[in-house]
Amino acid sequence: MKLAIFGLSVSSSWGNGHATLWRGLCRALARRGHHIVFFERDVPYYAAHRDFDRMEDAELVLYTAWHDIQRTAKKHLADADVAMVTSYCPDGIAATELILDSAAALRVFYDLDAPVTLKALSEGREVPYLGPRGLQDFDLVLSYTGGQALSELRTRLGARHVAPLYGSVDPAVHRPVPPDPRYRADLSYLGTYAADRQAALEMLFVEPARQLPERKFLIGGSQYPMEFPWTDNIFFVRHVPASDHPAFYCSSRLTLNVTRAAMAAMGYCPSGRLFEAAACGTPIVSDEWEGLDQFFEPGTEILLARTTAHVLEALSLSDDELHKIAHAAGERVLEFHTAERRALELENVLDAALTAPGVAELPAKASQTIGER
Repeated sequence: MKLAIFGLSVSSSWGNGHATLWRGLCRALARRGHHIVFFERDVPYYAAHRDFDRMEDAELVLYTAWHDIQRTAKKHLADADVAMVTSYCPDGIAATELILDSAAALRVFYDLDAPVTLKALSEGREVPYLGPRGLQDFDLVLSYTGGQALSELRTRLGARHVAPLYGSVDPAVHRPVPPDPRYRADLSYLGTYAADRQAALEMLFVEPARQLPERKFLIGGSQYPMEFPWTDNIFFVRHVPASDHPAFYCSSRLTLNVTRAAMAAMGYCPSGRLFEAAACGTPIVSDEWEGLDQFFEPGTEILLARTTAHVLEALSLSDDELHKIAHAAGERVLEFHTAERRALELENVLDAALTAPGVAELPAKASQTIGER
């Protein structure tokens, strides 16, 4: 199939989780014989932190203004099997209009931020990548989040057919590597600053650092404010390029996952960081949300933390105990959560929608249990 995708970014992983996912997924789809054209607006903040400017297995179209690529986009849509627009696409509404007017066989919306989208709607805020008709004109809606989000995308935004397409990891990129002295830490956290993660981050990261002044804690990410409650043993790397993520994880004795509040409240929202860390062989301690046990077995493949004490307990485990947990998580990820696995799931959902749109909901039910044992 030929897929024309209008998205947020694939060229820069700075401040967003979309780019890394798309890189792995595009590679996997290309290996399966598909042709991908990805349209990305060339915004200054991504251009200044670009860590990926060429797609060997797909075509990347960078543009400065929507009118600059309308003709090119129409040309690609004319023979596309799948035309897709994603959440946070800067020209989401214009791209949607172009897709709906095109001859593309299947019009798809992929919401990589469904809980955030739905929360904005519930608060009466504008969602800049959605038009007045919501999602009702798309043939298929994919959601990075499962569970309740799938129902709400139907009832609140009019999506006719919905299927989850969760995050994934490319094992060729995220794999065990030698530790890097720059990233050595007893507990690390990799993530862009988000106000709705702050309370959990203070409880599960900052407070353990206060109570264990002899241990080293490391945060990697962008957009952290000056008023962040730093301690003497919390170190900071402003931006960890995607190419350094494996070294970052492999230099950590334990790494923390904290989910954005809207996503945690909705559940079934595995961050790509979970799969990346596991593929690197790093043990993970994570906040808890509904559906997490569908992706990792608590206590055996991942450690859960609801309080500061849970993180302190995790840090007190022996290296052997942590290694066993990391090894089990890595095996689970390589079996169920690779980009190759997601490409196959996407292929099956798209094939079903292309051949019989009424059947598009069937893979959604099946993929709800991907990774269950």
